[in-house]
Amino acid sequence: MSIYGYIRVSSNKQTVEHQRYEIKQFAKNNHLVVDKWVDETISSRKPLHKRKLGQLLEELQTGDILIACEISRLGRSLLEVMHILENCLNKNCEVRTIKENYHLGNDIQSKVMAFAFGLAAEIERQLISQRTKSSLANIRASGKKLGRPLKAESKKLKLAKNTRRIQKLLQKGLSKSQIARVLSVNRSTLRRFLVREGL
Repeated sequence: MSIYGYIRVSSNKQTVEHQRYEIKQFAKNNHLVVDKWVDETISSRKPLHKRKLGQLLEELQTGDILIACEISRLGRSLLEVMHILENCLNKNCEVRTIKENYHLGNDIQSKVMAFAFGLAAEIERQLISQRTKSSLANIRASGKKLGRPLKAESKKLKLAKNTRRIQKLLQKGLSKSQIARVLSVNRSTLRRFLVREGL
């Protein structure tokens, strides 16, 4: 069994020492000794796999204890925190937070708490989904196209921007194949554009 003290600060201006002190005091009061410290200066917006915490979660073994000053040190969103807690509980590891006084392990209280977190996370997922759908509906209602233009559409836009240049090239006697090569488009795309524009 190993006991890990996890510390995260989001900027160089913040210090890890305050969190380290709190975890040491908590461990002492609970007759625990921290075996390994994991501290990082990184935003919780960074993907978990790019954080030291992601690596720590991979290394955790049955019976290990992870201590953090507060649950927000683990993740930015409830969904991410829930994912981290689920990972730990599946490995039969304990997670303890000082500020909230959470003690999550393989007991009924922890399972109830995990269920509550899971329910809250599901509600958050649904709210995010509803907000996204609402925003997309508003964008569609305003007449804007969603997503990146299709290749064919982007080629048409490119040709439309070069209408005068195409006219000049045609006047110089260049073939459609040559003009298509100059503009880096397919010959058939250029031909359709010329027909549509009456050139």
